[in-house]
Amino acid sequence: MALNSVKTDALMPTTEGDFILGRPFTLVSGQALPELKLHYAVYGKVNEQRDNVILVCHALSGSARVGEWWPQLFLTAENPAGVFDLARDCIVCANVPGSCYGSTGPQSLNPATGKLYGADFPLVTVRDWVQAQALLLDHFGIGTLRAVLGGSLGGMQAMQWAIDQPQRVQRCIAVGAAPLTAMGLALNHLQRLAIRNDKHWQNGQYDLTQAPLAGLALARAIAMLSYKSEELFAERYARNPNRNGENPSRSLTERYDVGGYLDYQGESFTRRFDANSYLILTKAMDDFHPAQGYESEAAAFRRITAQVLLVGISSDWLFPAVEVKALSERMRQEGVRAAYAELESSHGHDGFLADAAALARLLRDALHGPAISPSSLHAQLP
Repeated sequence: MALNSVKTDALMPTTEGDFILGRPFTLVSGQALPELKLHYAVYGKVNEQRDNVILVCHALSGSARVGEWWPQLFLTAENPAGVFDLARDCIVCANVPGSCYGSTGPQSLNPATGKLYGADFPLVTVRDWVQAQALLLDHFGIGTLRAVLGGSLGGMQAMQWAIDQPQRVQRCIAVGAAPLTAMGLALNHLQRLAIRNDKHWQNGQYDLTQAPLAGLALARAIAMLSYKSEELFAERYARNPNRNGENPSRSLTERYDVGGYLDYQGESFTRRFDANSYLILTKAMDDFHPAQGYESEAAAFRRITAQVLLVGISSDWLFPAVEVKALSERMRQEGVRAAYAELESSHGHDGFLADAAALARLLRDALHGPAISPSSLHAQLP
């Protein structure tokens, strides 16, 4: 399907489809996927100059459909504060390999065995995702990106784009993203352990009709603790009993309200995600570091030619704002045109989604404003 072939509602993709690479895709590890499919969504149209493309990279549980999980960033009659103007911008997003929303992943058929990959799906890295996305853009005839943007795991991809593909990226915006601290690594370890300890995991070769849903639900509940903030939990749940009328002081199984919330989040997540994909994606998050594949972090930063904005989230304790700010400072020390901004939010790490309208105000100048000159490397955006 041609990139500019369909007109639909503003928050529905203009074009959605699958890119099939007609040869094996070699991973950073040296392993190869015999076949690679990338499911993509495009909003808007590529202009004649082919210089209006913004690549949006999704987070851990996101799909290629940006309009479903970041609608506040789209400029519409109902949302005049949006920053994606489809009369001017072309938004592209591709589901990463290893996920379960249409791209090659653990639920895909392994041509070598004729069975689903399951736990045989190889480890992938953020660098692999960037390379796969670059091949998709090559297929579309898009050489340069006006911007690459993402939050959380998507922010890691945005930074990796600026490092690995410097000639193709004009602006890089990463929100709530940095190499994980030991606490983040610990939380991801427990999430994967919850899945592997489920009796239905079967060493990753489970039947999709009898998947390790309890383990996946527990993993998601643990993750929700790291995505929110103590302030938000205190405000919303405090020590209230579960809103369905349970009395937590009466038995071991009756819950406080926060317990009911976590259980609901875990259960609902199992209806839309795959356990093996969760293992693959959280491991890629663990392994992300700018120095991967380069002599040092500093050497990686010296490759960057894009203008960079790193956004910390004030109440984020999974990717603390202080870590994100320090990352931007290390970039500037290596000559990167990097700036730091902070999103004030009580939603913790989820602020990049829950307070997306406020985020849009921070992103406007970074996406469409004048470039930062090399003489103002230490400037910070308001």
